[in-house]
Amino acid sequence: MEVTGRLFIWALLVASCGAQLNSTAVEGKSRCTASLGGANLGETHKALVLQLNADENCTWTIERPENRSIRIIFSHIQLDPDGRCENENIKVFDGNSTNRPLLGVACSKNDFVPVFESSTNSLTFQIVTDRTSAQRSVFIFYYYFSAGTSIPNCGGYLDTLEGSFTSPNYPKPHPELAYCVWHIQVEKGYKIKLNFKEIFLEMDEYCRFDFIALYDGPSTTSGLLKQVCGREQPTFESSSDSMTVVLSTDYANSYRGFSASYTSIYTEDVNTTSLSCASDKMRVIISKSYLQSLNYNENNLQLNDPTCRPSVSNVVEFSIPLHKCGTIKKIEDHTISYTNIIAFTESPVSAVITRQKHIQIVVTCEMEYNSTVEILYITEDDVIQNQSVLGKYNTSMALYESNSFENPVQSPYFVDLNQTLFVQVSLHTSDPSLVVFLDTCRASPTSDFASPTYDLINSGCSQDETCQVYPLSGHYGRFQFNAFKFLRHLSSVYLKCKMLICDTNDQTSRCNQGCISRRKRDISSYKWKADSVIGPIRLKRDRSASGNSELLPQTRAPETPNQPLSHLHLFSFMVLALNVVIVAAVTVRHFVNQRMDHRYQKLQVY
Repeated sequence: MEVTGRLFIWALLVASCGAQLNSTAVEGKSRCTASLGGANLGETHKALVLQLNADENCTWTIERPENRSIRIIFSHIQLDPDGRCENENIKVFDGNSTNRPLLGVACSKNDFVPVFESSTNSLTFQIVTDRTSAQRSVFIFYYYFSAGTSIPNCGGYLDTLEGSFTSPNYPKPHPELAYCVWHIQVEKGYKIKLNFKEIFLEMDEYCRFDFIALYDGPSTTSGLLKQVCGREQPTFESSSDSMTVVLSTDYANSYRGFSASYTSIYTEDVNTTSLSCASDKMRVIISKSYLQSLNYNENNLQLNDPTCRPSVSNVVEFSIPLHKCGTIKKIEDHTISYTNIIAFTESPVSAVITRQKHIQIVVTCEMEYNSTVEILYITEDDVIQNQSVLGKYNTSMALYESNSFENPVQSPYFVDLNQTLFVQVSLHTSDPSLVVFLDTCRASPTSDFASPTYDLINSGCSQDETCQVYPLSGHYGRFQFNAFKFLRHLSSVYLKCKMLICDTNDQTSRCNQGCISRRKRDISSYKWKADSVIGPIRLKRDRSASGNSELLPQTRAPETPNQPLSHLHLFSFMVLALNVVIVAAVTVRHFVNQRMDHRYQKLQVY
């Protein structure tokens, strides 16, 4: 009876607590419903103005029985300006509850217009406010859209130094429910100047309905320059070589939209000329003021191939491919160089005289150890000026799933012991006559390649019985080997390959000699060579044990008879002892119960 009574009292307490929780939940929901106007939204499109109180926690779900996605735009957010995003925010979930995947979080600290898109026909957003007394207001606009369809001329990628674009249908009224994104990306070293010839959108103090959002960077979260609407003709400048422009419209009051154009401004100081080299091109920048001092302009300039024209902004830029536009490649003493000439043409006063200087700019890229040397000559009436700087060309190394080398394996690399691994070293260049030769590939248990190391390839020759080097294949050096581990070290392996790059027309190059094992060959004269490193490659059985530990070498101490018990032995001993205690306890209890049964056994009355 005593136990039954205690259980009854415990059940009453649980029921009372449950009723209190349910009451709180209903009150919270009622509070949100009363103050903010409902928790379920089923229209195809809707605009909401939410006036929020302190200490709110409200949730809305948008859902309709149709096979389309939802786009929700928070075009104006006024929350506690001093509030922390952890305590006061808007969370958006991809589905019909807050248990679905989180699409993102918005708060007063955001420097962009929050826009989220669901993957299905339902979306949930939750608004939480802190206890601070402040004026709070959020404007929300959502609508259903088909992800597979698009509006013509609605967004795109612009990658020239100058260009123009307009809203869809311009100068006719823009379409309803449009969300267009233009990404502008110019060459490195430039910034963007964007000029709106016309903006004609719906007027609103906070630009909540139809608006243009300008971002200082490559995405819609890069940093908001401004959110504009109404009738304006503004101009904006980016701080880098990219800018993003967004047009968002609702379902009413369509006007002409906008027309915009942009130019590029070179940001680095160029007194006369500058040259940089990459794996696929030479880039020459010429100052306009320098040209004007010589009584020339961009129309007077031409390369060896006159059809290759420069781009013109506040400077003149030639982007010269290494294998086009009359570029001349020269191979000498295992050095590969690329040369082109920018000639200054003129309109002579007569067939006999001229009052302009004869000028040529000779540009040369010479490839050296893991870099390129840029040499620029300016000849001015037999006067040669020499400039040189350093650059780098691009190489990479990756693991692949098979010998087709189509699907690279993503890092981190977890493999099985003795699994066949396929390795590709790549040279990223536009010159089709170059070939990659794998001279040396070495493995190490640490990234600094300190001792011990193990050679897979040396002098172009396989040093491991499982290693197979593939024939020359253009810009790719390839080989395969079976995974292994170093003794007395963690199961991690780093690979480092030294490659040589040769011209296919040079029959005497080291690349065409293949494996050389009998004599030590000299590759010090090869200026175009590079190293690539990949790793760590780890055994799959170490995946769970590794965690985030550093991949440092660890040696195991030799076992001796006097060595203390290992963790495994100690654990086994403890389990055994516990089992003995349990068995003893059960036995004693059984014996006691038998005695108790004897002691209180009823006597039979005859």
